[in-house]
Amino acid sequence: MGNLEAQRDFSDVRDVVKAYFLSTQKCDYGESYNICSGKAWVIKDLLDKLLEISEVKDIKLERDQTRLRPSDVQILLGDCSKIMEKTGWKPEIPFDKTLTDLRDYWRERL
Repeated sequence: MGNLEAQRDFSDVRDVVKAYFLSTQKCDYGESYNICSGKAWVIKDLLDKLLEISEVKDIKLERDQTRLRPSDVQILLGDCSKIMEKTGWKPEIPFDKTLTDLRDYWRERL
């Protein structure tokens, strides 16, 4: 593990693809739009959720110093109000569903 206190804005790829499509239909050429959830998750909370939905209960967690970056941004949070206003798009898929779908995807393949 790296920095568990960092905060990141995660979006479900299905929401992102929908935003991309709407942007091709309704956004102004040459303008910039943030596609994001607008919510920052503490990485430790994300890890706790993944551990909670895992069927494996004896997972050993270890800090890896090589994953700690002194220049790392503590909070990375987007503002999607511009694309929401222009297209009516908003993130719809709950983060818990994203995590369980991701878990199920990898369970089927491994």
